[in-house]
Amino acid sequence: MATTFSEAYRDHPLHLHHIIPLDFSSFRTLPDSHAWPQSNDDNDHHLTSNGLCIPIIDLNDPNAMEQIGLACEKWGAFQLKNHGIPFNLIEKVHEEAKRLFSLPYEEKIKALRSAGGATGYGRARISPFFPKFMWHEGFTIMGSPSNDVKKIWPNDYKYFCDIMEDYQKQMKTLAEKITNIIFNILGVSKEQNKWVGSNNHCGALQLNFYPCCPDPKKAMGLAPHTDTSLFTILHQSQTSGLQIFKEGVGYVTVDPHPNTLVVNTGDILHILSNSRFRRSLHRAIVNDVKERYSVAYFYGPPVDYLVSPLVVDGSLPQFRSLTVKDYIGIKAKNLGGALSLISYIT
Repeated sequence: MATTFSEAYRDHPLHLHHIIPLDFSSFRTLPDSHAWPQSNDDNDHHLTSNGLCIPIIDLNDPNAMEQIGLACEKWGAFQLKNHGIPFNLIEKVHEEAKRLFSLPYEEKIKALRSAGGATGYGRARISPFFPKFMWHEGFTIMGSPSNDVKKIWPNDYKYFCDIMEDYQKQMKTLAEKITNIIFNILGVSKEQNKWVGSNNHCGALQLNFYPCCPDPKKAMGLAPHTDTSLFTILHQSQTSGLQIFKEGVGYVTVDPHPNTLVVNTGDILHILSNSRFRRSLHRAIVNDVKERYSVAYFYGPPVDYLVSPLVVDGSLPQFRSLTVKDYIGIKAKNLGGALSLISYIT
């Protein structure tokens, strides 16, 4: 489990200047490298939509399956309550994330992600596709983070590792429940979903930190993108910042609700559902008052899994079949244009 994403990304190394974050603590004004062009159209990155919000679904509700299906079709995202993840564990994960990101820059940089690596400290992997950098620091974990964390805390790494490994186990269990619900909705065969419940899957934990920004109207926390995964389970701190794109509306802020997790669908599910379920286009904005943290768990099939669109009622496939690893390779070179390269629709 711990190496599947690593293997897929190893063939697509990044230049170090796309990995090394800025030392945000040393800037009192926004540097030009992080100043994004302003826009007045509906895609302006500070647009919010009053009165609109993604669905909040109770996993214990007898109608949860139907509600999840509708949310995936209309939004590509929903908030989930009664998810079974202990709140005190979520708090510990955020406390450890804060402990990590509050370290001096010269300490954090010791765990810098390598050019062909997938774990450790660094910028978002989507950085090379944008002309400006994002006001963000990240730390990626797959399985045990000990190899990376030992570089920062040689004698004090065990507690951090124990918390992150426990959280990944809990997230995997929840992800399997959600996957079984979604696959039941889609009618995925037992042969196609036999990987669910095994250790043969792709899983990754991403710790995100968005420092206070001196000029948030010109900065971007995380640029608009979709996740490659089947779906992502996110917990955000009580500081707003996540925004989901809604067609015909624009970006809608996902306000944090206590004891809920955000689930947003990714490219793999979009392909698998033959476009029935949306892939969630989302971004993160920043502010000048409060720093913000979020923890994302990416979940999907193993890299050798053949993703084939499910066709029903005589419909035609909209995408060609390919493995998860092949799709990761296409997206690593094309980001937002990846789906069009495997689409039968012109």
